[in-house]
Amino acid sequence: MPQTPTSVPRRRGDELLAMLAERIGGRLSASTVYGAPVERDGVTVVPVAVARLVIGGGSGSDPSKRQEGEGGGGGGTVAPAGYIELKNGRSRFVPIVHPTRMVALVLGAIIAMVAIMRPTLSAPRARKFRRR
Repeated sequence: MPQTPTSVPRRRGDELLAMLAERIGGRLSASTVYGAPVERDGVTVVPVAVARLVIGGGSGSDPSKRQEGEGGGGGGTVAPAGYIELKNGRSRFVPIVHPTRMVALVLGAIIAMVAIMRPTLSAPRARKFRRR
């Protein structure tokens, strides 16, 4: 590819990151978690998932030692989020509720409430024992 004065030269590290994104990203989909959409008795269920992809890489060289190096890696997760139900020309999203997330949310709310209420609950007692 000819380079113009305003173009940025393509590096091997860029090509490595593009290859990682293509290979890893191609494997992350709703069908990885659920499978293909299903139709029965006039109802179609389309799976919905949340996919997260992380990649990183780099390259470098030391011309004085005639050394070059590059490396990279990546990973990803796919988690079920719910499904879309298509029925009688209408659609609706049905989320999947994770019990552990709900318990964590409730516990977090209780801890936050106690932390907020604690100073106001202990204030009257502090005035009672204060010396004059």
